Amino acid sequence: MGIADQFKDKAQELAEQAKRKANEGKDSSGRERTHDASERASKTSQQGQNKAQQTGRQARDDVRNEFDR
Repeated sequence: MGIADQFKDKAQELAEQAKRKANEGKDSSGRERTHDASERASKTSQQGQNKAQQTGRQARDDVRNEFDR
């Protein structure tokens, strides 16, 4: 499993965690709280995916540079 996969898995795990917490909050506080948690989960997932992509690109570039030498 590559680093990019690990970041992607972690981002998905955090998004799922946020959704579960959002569902718990929905029971006690209503839709607004759920919407906020869902929005945060989406942003966290997006950030994790972006970071994974950057890490993957960097690893690819490092390998290319290594072979170019």
